[in-house]
Amino acid sequence: MTTFNDALETILKRDRAVVLLGLAGVTALAWSYLFYDAWHMQHPETGLALCCVPQTHAWTAREVFFLFLMWTLMMVAMMVPSVAPMVLMVANLNRKRRLQENPCVPTGMFLLGYLAVWTIFSALAALAQWALHATALLSPMMVSTSPILGGLLLIAAGVFQWTPLKNACLTHCRSPLSFLMTDWREGSRGAFFMGLKHGAYCTGCCWILMALLFVAGVMNLWWVAILAIFVLVEKIAPKGLVIGRSAGVLFAFWGAWLIVDRMI
Repeated sequence: MTTFNDALETILKRDRAVVLLGLAGVTALAWSYLFYDAWHMQHPETGLALCCVPQTHAWTAREVFFLFLMWTLMMVAMMVPSVAPMVLMVANLNRKRRLQENPCVPTGMFLLGYLAVWTIFSALAALAQWALHATALLSPMMVSTSPILGGLLLIAAGVFQWTPLKNACLTHCRSPLSFLMTDWREGSRGAFFMGLKHGAYCTGCCWILMALLFVAGVMNLWWVAILAIFVLVEKIAPKGLVIGRSAGVLFAFWGAWLIVDRMI
């Protein structure tokens, strides 16, 4: 029995390393794209941008499509680190089930289902940005031109941090084992479905935080990184629920300050 346990632990460690390397690689590629596009926004004369060139004219459908791609890669960069614990747990359970000759599900399909939800969110975010640009509420550099809009978004994010919906979604995201034990599905479709369900909870937890990208700049990578780190801490830190609610208070005060300062 000891020999079997030792062999199992060795295999699990190797499996975790492979999965972590894969997740790190995907995240690094997404961040590399964001850094490239952010650099090009400062040097539009090079003509090498993949999508994010500051424009004052009305965007075409092609430009909105590339904006959607930008949002999709941004969500990959921000959200893959926070889903890593869940993906690792799926991989570990799969490995144990395979050694016990039980059916397992493809870990990659789980991640694909998760990212599919964020891809849908990216499409909605791109359309929202299109509308804000068309109404001049967003600058060509993708920053809110209205302190009132920025303040309202911050207040909404702050209030949402205290709602039952936020609490339910965050509790789910912080309990990966509980989710897998109660919602496990067999096969590739089952893995994809589990990824979709987890992605839906995750989106329900974080959607308003992603809207805050409009406050300090969609391509402000410092702000993008801060929000990504906050999402990760909120999900994995021992006091994640308290941290989230404390941040909600700060968001609300920040938003109120922006509005009051604009009115004075």
